[in-house]
Amino acid sequence: MTARAPGKVNLSLRVGPRGPDGYHALATVFHAVALDEVVTATAVDGDAVTVAVTDEYGGPVAGVPGDASNLAVRAALLLRDEAGLGSAGAHLDVRKAVPVAGGMAGGSADAAAALVACARLWDTGFDRDRLLVLAARLGSDVPFALLGGTAIGTGRGERLAPLATAARRLHWVLALSATGLSTQTVYQVLDDMRAERPVRDPVSDPRLVTVLERGLVGALGLLVDNDLQDAVLALRPSLRQTLAAGLDAGARAGLVSGSGPTLAFLVDPRRATPVSRVLARQPGVAGVRQVRGPAPGAALVG
Repeated sequence: MTARAPGKVNLSLRVGPRGPDGYHALATVFHAVALDEVVTATAVDGDAVTVAVTDEYGGPVAGVPGDASNLAVRAALLLRDEAGLGSAGAHLDVRKAVPVAGGMAGGSADAAAALVACARLWDTGFDRDRLLVLAARLGSDVPFALLGGTAIGTGRGERLAPLATAARRLHWVLALSATGLSTQTVYQVLDDMRAERPVRDPVSDPRLVTVLERGLVGALGLLVDNDLQDAVLALRPSLRQTLAAGLDAGARAGLVSGSGPTLAFLVDPRRATPVSRVLARQPGVAGVRQVRGPAPGAALVG
């Protein structure tokens, strides 16, 4: 069984204080984009759950575990336990298109796709709501990878409220980096930057919600924001030049995606190729992708 799940950008990411559990309260607007992770689950003899990870061209991928710590494997094992299928085994082939440690929740998309593929492979009968409960136990971004579309996320990001957006398609150009950033490190830098000032509980901007619901793409570029951006730019100062280059080339808006270092530029479709060409020439940019959103959540292929 094969399933796909989308990567995401955060149209808004507002970060509250660190809680006693070590996590930060979030108010975010998730937006799924058509850059998919693909997971194929194959039944095997015995109860082992194994994984092989390649890029979208079949090449090796650095920085992704190939053992039981892989989030797709953890998703399959959790599903098996919840379904009472202790003897079921599977091999997971993960084909990655979302950049590793790039702030686009590629690992979470792997987990969501693994849940969908294995639920069908093992004939668990679990519906989407049941899988969403499991997804929240795996990670903050996994439920949204299952849901897709555009949604407000609160709590750690796992509590979702879907948004019905009037804009049929948003067009994005992504500037990818050769190496990722540790999400934990980015949050620590943000905490250090805020050490001397109070931090309020986060709330999404109601103007952004209104703009999305009405499909006012022109106004959207004025309202996107990311509280992690300054921390990411402190860790990767060269990204400032890339952000400026994309905006100078005609992007409506540019921001760090999640915890970075991927940069997401909102563009008019006619400007996608010129912006892409400019970004591809920037130092530190390892690749450029044109994508659209909102994309659907995790689903079986075929």
